[in-house]
Amino acid sequence: MTAGVQHIQSEADYLAKLHQLWAKAWPKGTPDKPQYLHGEVALTEYLRAWAKRNPAKPAVIFYGHVTTYAELDEQSDRFAALLIQKGVKKGDRVAVFLPNCPQFHIVFFGILKLGAIHVPVSPLSRAFELAYELNDTDAEVIVALDQLSPVVDQVRGETKLREVIVTSFADVLPAEPTIPVPDSIATPRIAIAGATDLLPALAALPAPTPLPPAGLDDIAALNYTGGTTGMPKGCVHTQRDMVYTAAANHGISVVANEDSVFLSFFPEFWIAGENFGLIFPMFTGATLILLARWDAIGTLSAIDHYKVNVTAMPVDGAVELMDHPRFGEFDLSSLSQVRVVSFVKKLNPAYRKRWKDLTGTILTEAAWGMTETHTSNTFTAGFQGDDFDLVSQPIFVGLPVPGAEFKITDFETGALVPLGGEGEIRVRTPSLLKSYWNKPEATAESLVDGWLRTGDIGTIDPHGFLHFLGRRKEMLKVKGMSVFPPEIEALLGQHPKVLGSGVVGRDDAGKGQVPVAFIQLKPEAIGSITPAELQAWCAERMAVYKVPEIRVIDALPMTATGKVKKQELDANAPQ
Repeated sequence: MTAGVQHIQSEADYLAKLHQLWAKAWPKGTPDKPQYLHGEVALTEYLRAWAKRNPAKPAVIFYGHVTTYAELDEQSDRFAALLIQKGVKKGDRVAVFLPNCPQFHIVFFGILKLGAIHVPVSPLSRAFELAYELNDTDAEVIVALDQLSPVVDQVRGETKLREVIVTSFADVLPAEPTIPVPDSIATPRIAIAGATDLLPALAALPAPTPLPPAGLDDIAALNYTGGTTGMPKGCVHTQRDMVYTAAANHGISVVANEDSVFLSFFPEFWIAGENFGLIFPMFTGATLILLARWDAIGTLSAIDHYKVNVTAMPVDGAVELMDHPRFGEFDLSSLSQVRVVSFVKKLNPAYRKRWKDLTGTILTEAAWGMTETHTSNTFTAGFQGDDFDLVSQPIFVGLPVPGAEFKITDFETGALVPLGGEGEIRVRTPSLLKSYWNKPEATAESLVDGWLRTGDIGTIDPHGFLHFLGRRKEMLKVKGMSVFPPEIEALLGQHPKVLGSGVVGRDDAGKGQVPVAFIQLKPEAIGSITPAELQAWCAERMAVYKVPEIRVIDALPMTATGKVKKQELDANAPQ
C-alpha cells in the first residue's frame, strides 16, 4: 500500500471517492452526462432523423462524390432489402471486406437496419486471416471490393460463403475529383463472375419499406481485437454500445454540430475508424469528408477545400504534415479540433507548440480505450493549459467519459489499489463488450463482476486522473525495477532524427531483462547518427536502468492501424 493512504473500506467507498474527484476536476462547461441528441435509440434512427431534417445535406463526400443524408438513408434501406432477398435474417453475420468508401456506409447502416451483425474485416487481410473470421462467425455473405475478390476466391472452398457482393472505387470516383486521388484507388472496375454488383443491385430494387428499428440490446457488430498473442477474438457489441459511445463523447472529445465538417482517413474496419468515420459524424448530423487512406497532400487539400473543422490523425501524421514542403500552400484556418493518437510518435509539448504556431489549433490526445470497450473511454480535452496533460507523468489519459468508471486493482488478487498505486486498469462502461464471440472461457477470464480486466498497467493519481503505464505483457523488469516501453518510445519520439521506435525486452543473466529499442530513422537521417550516439542521447535523459540498447532497422513492422508489431521485434535474436 502507498504510505499515508487510508485503507480502502469497500469498492463502493472507493468509487464514491473517485466520483467526487472526477466532479471536482471536470472541465467547466463540459457535459457530465451522455448527450442523446435524438434520444437513446438505435443509431439508424439518428440517420433517419437527420435524413428527414436535412435530406439534401451531404453525409459523406469522397473525393467530390456526394452522398446526401436522404441518399444514405434510402440506399441503406435498399441494402437491408437486398440482404433479405439473399436470405439474410436478423442475427446473421455479414462480412464487410472493404476499404474506406461511401459503399461502406451504405452497407454498415443497412446491416444495422436489418438487425444483422456487422463483421468488419481488414482489407489488408490475407486468405488465412479472412477465412479465420468467416469461419469464426459462420458468415455466409460477404461484401468485398472488386480488387479483393482474389482473396475471397481463395477461401470459398473452406468457408460457408454462399453470396459475394462486390463494389468498386470506380463506381464512386468522380471524373473530376475535387482533391487529389491516390493512384492506388484510381483503378478501373473489375468484373467478377458470379458476384452481385452492389450499386446496380440496389438501383434495381423496388423502393423498400423501412424496417422497424433494431433493439438497443441486439448484437450490432463483431469487432475483432488485434491481439499480440493467439488468434483475434470477436468483441460482441450492441446497438446500444454504438449510440452510447457517440453520446458519451459528444461535446467532450468531439465538439461538433450539424454544421460541422469532419475529415477521416482512419480505416473504418478498425473500431477507432468506425467511431470517427461511421458513427460520430452521422450521430451529430455533420458532413464527413472521407479519404480512402492517409495521404498528406490529400489531407491538406481536403481541409482547405471543404473547410474542415474536426479531424483526427496519428501524431506521425501531424508531424508529416508540418514537415511537408507544401504545407504552407494550404489554408487550415477552418480547423477547430485536431485529435491525435500516439502510436509510433508520441505527442509532446514541442509538437503541440509547433502545430499551434502554424495553424492556431491545439493538438489534443484523443482517448484511452480498447476494442472491448468501443474505445474512446477517456478524454483529455480541457487539460491542455500549460501542457498539463503532457507534463503529467506517467502518460496522462484523463478522466472517464460520462457513464464510464475505472479502478486500479492488484493483478493477481483483484484487490483494490489505493490512489497513487500501480496495478491493473479495470473499466466498467455501458459500451463494454457483452462477450467474446464463441469464447466463453476468454469471456469469463476478462469480464469479472461487470468489469473488464484490461491487462493494462495504470494508476489513478490523487486528483482522480488516470495514467497509463503500458501493457502488462510489455512491462520489463530490469534488476527488479519496472520499465515501461511506452515511456522510452515517447522519449525517442522527441529525437529529431527518429521516425519511430518499438521497445521490447532482451533476456539478460545479470539484469533479468534489458530494454532494446528498434529504431527507424527518418529517410534524410539515415547514416548520419550511430546507435551509440542515440544511446548516449537517451542516457542524458533517463535513469540508467531505463536506457535501451539501440538497434537501427530499415523499417518497423506495422499493423494496418498504425501500431508497431512488437511480436515481430526479436531482441534475443543474434545481431
